[in-house]
Amino acid sequence: MPISLSKGQKVDLTKTNPGLSKIIVGLGWDVKKYDGGHDFDLDAAAFLLGADGKVTNEKDFVFYNNTHGAADSVIHTGDNLTGAGEGDDEQVKIDLSKVPANVEKIDFTITIHQAAERNQNFGQVSNAFVRIVNEATGEELIRYDLGEDYSIETAVVVGELYRNGPEWKFNAIGSGFQDGLAALCANFGIVAG
Repeated sequence: MPISLSKGQKVDLTKTNPGLSKIIVGLGWDVKKYDGGHDFDLDAAAFLLGADGKVTNEKDFVFYNNTHGAADSVIHTGDNLTGAGEGDDEQVKIDLSKVPANVEKIDFTITIHQAAERNQNFGQVSNAFVRIVNEATGEELIRYDLGEDYSIETAVVVGELYRNGPEWKFNAIGSGFQDGLAALCANFGIVAG
């Protein structure tokens, strides 16, 4: 049975699962009743961060247009344009044993594509979650359901994997941003060009 987390809660990942190296981070969501005339396109991404909480270069921003990062230790499996269906809407595969030593944290985010133009926000999204699955067995290890705390936000830092000595832990963050992907990029040290 997976460990179900609350906002701000931290949990060991590798210490309680010895030998774990390949994981899948699944992110999912549903759209509440919405009649604004546009599809909802949410995008999952991973920011590979150094000790300063910033990316070292733009390749450390892994998403549907840059699917491989950190020596192929982090791989985004593709863009889901509608979020339809059950289960994970987008996934990021990680081989913890291959993550370069300079990457201290991997933050996972969900943004709403063209949120301002489409007048969309996370107040119109429900059942958003992040889960960590053992890739070898398919077993769900950790799950964090975000709840309904967002009304005007267009981007959310869902959670982060972080190093604690030789081990990896997970932190359920659930922090919202109002200016979408641009705000996240600025927060993590990517300068818009």
